[in-house]
Amino acid sequence: MNTGTQFFILLSIFLCIRVCSGDDYFLDDTFGLGRSFDGIGGLSGGGATSRLLVNYAEPYRSQILDYLFKPKFGASLQILKVEIGGDAQTTDGTEPSHMHYEDDENYFRGYEWWLMKEAKKRNPNITLIGLPWAFPGWVGNGENWPYSFPDITASYVVSWILGAKQYHDLDIDYVGIWNERHFDSKYIKILRYTLDKTGLERVKIIASDNLWEPITSYVIADRELQDAVDVLGAHYPGTTTVYAAIKTGKTLWSSEDYSTFNDNVGGGCWARILNQNYVNGKMTATISWNLVASYYGDLPFGRDGLMTANEPWSGNYVVESPIWITAHTTQFTEPGWTYLQTVGHLKNGGSYVALTDERGNLTIITETMTHDHSVCIRPYLFPYNVTAQNVTFHLNGSFASISELQVWHSKFDFKTNNTAMMQNLKPIKVIEGSFIIELDVDEVYTLTTIRNGQKGSYPDPPPSAPFPKTYKDDFDVRNPYFSEAPNFADQTGVFEYFTNLTDPGPHVFTLRQVVTQRPVTWVADAYQTISVIGDYKWQDLVMSCEVYMEAVHTGGVFVAVRVDKGGGVVRSAKGIFFWVYADGTYKVTNDLSGMTILAEGLSGTRARVWYTLTLTVKGNYAAGELNGYPLWKNAVLWEPRNGWAAIGTSSFEPAQFDNFSVEAE
Repeated sequence: MNTGTQFFILLSIFLCIRVCSGDDYFLDDTFGLGRSFDGIGGLSGGGATSRLLVNYAEPYRSQILDYLFKPKFGASLQILKVEIGGDAQTTDGTEPSHMHYEDDENYFRGYEWWLMKEAKKRNPNITLIGLPWAFPGWVGNGENWPYSFPDITASYVVSWILGAKQYHDLDIDYVGIWNERHFDSKYIKILRYTLDKTGLERVKIIASDNLWEPITSYVIADRELQDAVDVLGAHYPGTTTVYAAIKTGKTLWSSEDYSTFNDNVGGGCWARILNQNYVNGKMTATISWNLVASYYGDLPFGRDGLMTANEPWSGNYVVESPIWITAHTTQFTEPGWTYLQTVGHLKNGGSYVALTDERGNLTIITETMTHDHSVCIRPYLFPYNVTAQNVTFHLNGSFASISELQVWHSKFDFKTNNTAMMQNLKPIKVIEGSFIIELDVDEVYTLTTIRNGQKGSYPDPPPSAPFPKTYKDDFDVRNPYFSEAPNFADQTGVFEYFTNLTDPGPHVFTLRQVVTQRPVTWVADAYQTISVIGDYKWQDLVMSCEVYMEAVHTGGVFVAVRVDKGGGVVRSAKGIFFWVYADGTYKVTNDLSGMTILAEGLSGTRARVWYTLTLTVKGNYAAGELNGYPLWKNAVLWEPRNGWAAIGTSSFEPAQFDNFSVEAE
């Protein structure tokens, strides 16, 4: 037995005796420290989860951003991860690519650039991460696979990183491979090579944003891959890892986690995994999907953000409990702090972690959640055996001289759904290196030498209100920072502001669907393009929009109401869809796929001519007008009874829209 092995055994026995002795817990750096803390973060994307945030008026938009990113105020997030848009549906909508086509580059599309800049404005030290969910069709060369030409895919991703710096002065710190899909070792190596060749040696690679295996085994078996990958990132790891991942010596992250309704149960879930991801799995960063629930609540995973901001028309937003649970860690630590080795589970349930910095500060976070939220995704909410307990912490080593700790406390009551969040209690005295604290169930405590925490607040925002029943947009007034029209939520395809320089008339400024090739998809996108808007509860209404088909002979566009599905299931959406085609026909269908036909006939429509489509629905009947003249009426509609309004195209083809209006009863 060598000296190193003997030392390890003695250290293990020493730590076990000290930590496992009754309700006494020893925090000690005498024998070294644990892993370096990398931060807590949120994820914007996967997909279009921050879509409505950009439409908020001031001061509410800045207030929301402060609750997310401003240090020592709210969540004080230390990491922001964003989707590298790929023109495809990636959960709750599509995010535009910076390269729709191979010879096209535009680094001002979408809102992720703006969001990263706002985060950096508040916290210059925030870590930025980019990850693709989907890719434009040209990247796959017509195949639904981004690795057929790995050099092209690597160049595409690296161009996004270069554009972030060139056009927005944003330094991307980490980049991923392909969210929750297969990885390719050759591609990862080429991505590393391409980053280095373009002067981006500092950008680190996360792989594979899926499960611990098989990426861990591949990294162990392949030295070149091992050198290329900096972080092993797993999604929804349930607070555990695999021994082989720890054995690699790589940094381990929960690179996507939480994904839970942001009520008190969600807050409790978040509290448990933030501690136990390190206690159980040695993960040094945890990133929430999603950052802020800023998308229509009736889309999939409604309200699964750290807070909710989905009413830009009213200005209402809600600061949810996960914001303050995050603050328990982020306001009293920073990336670069180090976990102590003496962390673990509490005897009567729950867990504790402790972190320190090079100045000798100490932060302890305890949680005593009574439900097993270790995975977080509903409905994994099982009873977990936790009881009230008195615990004694002993501070040894560098911490023996600490005489007082600041105390921050949060309490959940799952029976009444009440909370008391982020309360600053009286400091606790440390006497001869020890203190006793009573931990009730469903509580979070932060005990820290850091003195400048804060439960930030603003005056209450305006009250919640439904989407306006009367809504119009001529697409003439546009925000120069964003490429999408307010409140339109693209579900397939990309609808962007367009300036028609060839039309000196009333249609100079329009909204245009620009994706002309089916993307390398993340989920099963519809074969049509569609953008939804409005109130999901809408039933009876009149909708009007001017449309312009650009594709000769094959083009087709629609307006629709009572659209009942979006997100990853948008292709099965039902409603009432009024289509016109460049071949001079029309049809009315009960579904986006166009299979259930309610009416059809001749319209006389053709490409490159503007037409006004009007769709009226009341009760079980619908009627349509073309340029103000009845084209069809009395189409019978039994289901669905309510849903969004929408515009779209019959395939991936260019088309324009103007003078959109809705009048709902």
